[in-house]
Amino acid sequence: MILVVLWRPALGGHSRGDLRTAGLFGLALGLMNWAFYESIERIPLGPAVTIEFLGPLAVAVAGSRRALDAVWVALAAAGVLALARPWENGGDLDALGVGFALAAGACWAAYIVLSARTGRVFPGGTGLAIAMVVGALVTLPAGVVQGGFDLLAPHLIGAAAIVALASSLIPYSLELEALRRIPANVFGILLSLDPALAALAGFVVLDQSLAALDVAAIGAVVVASAGAAATSRAPVASEPP
Repeated sequence: MILVVLWRPALGGHSRGDLRTAGLFGLALGLMNWAFYESIERIPLGPAVTIEFLGPLAVAVAGSRRALDAVWVALAAAGVLALARPWENGGDLDALGVGFALAAGACWAAYIVLSARTGRVFPGGTGLAIAMVVGALVTLPAGVVQGGFDLLAPHLIGAAAIVALASSLIPYSLELEALRRIPANVFGILLSLDPALAALAGFVVLDQSLAALDVAAIGAVVVASAGAAATSRAPVASEPP
């Protein structure tokens, strides 16, 4: 609602293809957020973001046939396996939580591509405003089913508004502008800090401790993501994969 008030997007004057791009962008946003929150309900924040980060990594190496990119993928896969530890009894992480994190990663990959496309065909934040409306409608049924009338509690509305600003409106707006101005590989390098920052936030704010193997695994994914983005030859997000 805040974005709609700020940008007052108009549907007229845009082709069906442009509106479809914004709609798909919103679908990716909504599903990404829904899957991510389902994931962190089941597994710690650091591992969830690390597994989710396979999505941007896939975008960074999409279409590449270089041996070096295979190294980055192998390193990231090793890190994720070390986090999940399937060789232990039932695995160290909840399997459904891992599955939701992977789904969020797939949506994150789509988000990067569709965000760049939306930024090219809609001025300012109008495309993002349209997309966020679609994303809100996508997640609304799950919210109503799971939260019911508790969603109307004043304290929850206030907390949700802060989360909406801090996790969606501000960062998505900044990322949209960033993708207009910097190559996708530079964007990917900056994003590669996310798993480490998420693990740190989980430790400091949520008291979620990590074993030495978990820290090493997160580090492996960070290195793989940064390496893949730094050595990519083209701005992947600016063209269809």
